[in-house]
Amino acid sequence: PMILRLVFALLFAGAAGAADTTVRSRAFGKLSDGREARLFTLKNAGGFQAEITNLGGIIVSIQAPDRRGALADVVLGMASGPEFEAKAAGFNAITGRYANRIAGGKFTLDGKTYPLATNASSGGVPVHLHGGKRGFNRVLWDAVPTTRAGRPALRLRHRSPDGDEGYPGNLNVEVIYSVTADNALRIDYTATTDAPTHLNLTNHAYFNLKGEGDGDILDHVVMVHARRFTPAAATMIPTGELAPVAGTPFDFTQPHRIGARIAELYEQLLHGRGYDHNYVLDAGGSSLALAAVVHEPASGRVLEVLTTEPGVQLYTSNHFNGKLTGKSGRPYVKHGAFCLETQHFPDSPNQPAFPTTVLRPGQTFRSTTVFRFSVK
Repeated sequence: PMILRLVFALLFAGAAGAADTTVRSRAFGKLSDGREARLFTLKNAGGFQAEITNLGGIIVSIQAPDRRGALADVVLGMASGPEFEAKAAGFNAITGRYANRIAGGKFTLDGKTYPLATNASSGGVPVHLHGGKRGFNRVLWDAVPTTRAGRPALRLRHRSPDGDEGYPGNLNVEVIYSVTADNALRIDYTATTDAPTHLNLTNHAYFNLKGEGDGDILDHVVMVHARRFTPAAATMIPTGELAPVAGTPFDFTQPHRIGARIAELYEQLLHGRGYDHNYVLDAGGSSLALAAVVHEPASGRVLEVLTTEPGVQLYTSNHFNGKLTGKSGRPYVKHGAFCLETQHFPDSPNQPAFPTTVLRPGQTFRSTTVFRFSVK
């Protein structure tokens, strides 16, 4: 009987391990061009799960436990692909070719100036924002379920042609989402090009650790491992300075509530109507390192953000006004989410003192970000 029990236990463990790598998929609605988006579910053995759609590589949901073990969806968004496309294409999506702003919608590379699509304005000045009019967030990516380190994963691929939104070079991009045993969603980016270009990829996830649509995030407590940030002009384009956070409302080197200083009459906060700024991470982007920690006291949920990138943009959903209703039917109020967009710095193509975002033929762009959830 002992041997039989051992055999059954081993068989059960093997079956459970095999089931653990299964990525489930279902239809997620027809898009405006008639193609159908798909939704993929990645789940670990403890019940932590993330849903990803091949439309823009959007994170549709993340189910994370609170201190009592109750799961809640902690990212904002819509209930179908068509709704994301129509109302919230930037939410939780792969953002590129260049995340954040490029001043004037142009850059000069190797002596040649490249005009880019301008799809926003900052302080009345046109800018190229988050990849342009049709960024990677609006692409229907090629999606293949796979595994990473024995865990369920989803591989997304896209070829951005030469001239796409004004960028030079045919760019091949691969993004792998995977869930880990310690309740994390890991994102691994790689890319290659056949001509010199600029590249800055991120995921623009909107988090509320109380739960999607559950009021604002001003009570969330944030710590950012950055002693400097990049101040912006009224246009929200960086001035080029790497300024100390000490003595300013931007100092999160010790934990602070997001709402503690957000309403101060401080020039940078007025420019962004709240936090919408890039932090210069102490780790410098040399290896995968802890960038930020967010704690929501009521639920006990904790989000740790680790990245290989040199910067992270803290954004507090300053433009929300309650007019957009999310997947649970609740309105998204001002400061209804926070974003921690791991990245190179805004406008780096026009800021020679910033870490370079140039990618050349023969090089491989590599970047990793991890969103890890726990409780306290």
